[in-house]
Formats: sequence, structure tokens, C-alpha cells
Amino acid sequence: MTRIAVTGAAGRMGKALIEAIDLNPSVHLTVALERPGSSLIGVDAGELAGIGSNGVKVIGDIRQALEQFDVLIDFTSPDATLANADACAFSGRKMVIGTTGFTLEQRTQLVSMADRTALCMASNFSTGVNLCFKLLDMAASVLGDEVDIEIYEAHHRHKVDAPSGTALSMGQVVASALGRDLSEVAVYGREGQTGARDRQTIGFATVRAGDIVGDHTVMFAAEGERVEITHKASSRMSFARGAVRAAGWLQKKETGLFDMQDVLGLK
Repeated sequence: MTRIAVTGAAGRMGKALIEAIDLNPSVHLTVALERPGSSLIGVDAGELAGIGSNGVKVIGDIRQALEQFDVLIDFTSPDATLANADACAFSGRKMVIGTTGFTLEQRTQLVSMADRTALCMASNFSTGVNLCFKLLDMAASVLGDEVDIEIYEAHHRHKVDAPSGTALSMGQVVASALGRDLSEVAVYGREGQTGARDRQTIGFATVRAGDIVGDHTVMFAAEGERVEITHKASSRMSFARGAVRAAGWLQKKETGLFDMQDVLGLK
């Protein structure tokens, strides 16, 4: 049985992860982490997640528990994730990373740790979203340069990075299929007299409002028709179940960088 640690245990995703672990008989929660100094340190993680007492007390320092878990699941912030990854790489613990918003330098630093341990890093752990990645690759390959491509995403008002990591991953899938460099063709906002649209560009539109869990649509618009590939998440459990599935899969790996496409066998 895979022993799992969850960091950010008191957050929205942390609570969903604790519940998803409880529902999966092949894994077991052994460590729950919060930031040092949190008022929730010492609280029962099961009570925190609303599933009843599970005997796992929230702690504030990962170094206290490096021998108590096999895989850490981290959906926190870039700086916290990097610190946790360094501790995991040092001790040979595996890590599932759902954090988004990394700079290029931070991502490079994180990827380098895959030489010392196994990392599964994805912008989205939902099975449905990862199926959409596959469909987007097919659609872009078939429709080619005959369409305009726009990506729309919407999330809750508390999300701090934009566009979402999932939207950027969708853009990367499409750009790669078309042989384009996303950093050169992405357009993240339009205002004023923009002129006619350049067909090579890939547009992004971002909404932050209310409690939207996550909506993503990629539009392939041609003269006379358009194709839209859409994923709508109604619960964070879709992400949590995927991350827990990835943790069980990753536990068998020694080193290397993987993503949810590897876990699902979609590559």
C-alpha cells in the first residue's frame, strides 16, 4: 500500500486530496502538512477534511516526516513546492506536483530534481482534461492552418495565476501539433484597434469569478464552421482522484519526470 503525504492539507485541494485518499483502498494517508505556524497544526486531518477522525495530525515541517511516506502530493505555491521537492529529492521520496505558476527558472530547477527521484508533474490531473489534450492534438493536426484558435478558461476568484496552467498546456499541445512556438504566437489580451487577426496566433481569454472550479474551451474557428473542445469541472474531486491515482503509479518508479499522460498510458 502506498503511503501518501499531503501538503496544504487545510486548503481546498488539500481537503479534496484527503477525501480522495480515504476513498482509494490502495493508498493510505500517513502525513498531513501545513505551513509552519498555522493554527491548524495538531488538528486531525480527517476532521479537517470532513471525513471523520483518521488519526493523522497536521504538522508544519516536512523534515519531521520524511520516513513516514512514499509519495508527497503538492498543490501549493511555487516557492513551497520547490522547498518540498528539494527535501523529497534528498530523501528519495517521490512527488506528485499539481502546483502551477512556476517561472521558467523555477521549472528548470524543479525538473533537475528528477535525476534524484521520481516526479509526476501536470497542470491538470483530471482524466477528462488529459483526454482533451489527446483530442486537441488530433484536432490541431487535422484542421491545421485553416482555422483561428482561441482558448477560454474560467476559475474561481481566489486563483492567483493567469492564464491557468491547464490553458497554457492546451495551448502548448496545439502549438506543438502545428509546429509553432507558443511563446511567439500566444496573445494574452486584446484592446483597442488591434487590426485583423494573424492566423498564426493562439489567443487566450481569462475569467476569474465566484466559485468556478474550472472551465476550459479550445475553439478551432474556420469560415462557415467551428469545432470546440470543452472540459468543465464541477468538483475538485476530479483533480484529487487523478493525483491520488498518479501517486500510486509513481511509487513504482525510481527516478524520472512524468506527467498524467504517462499515468493514463496516453503517450
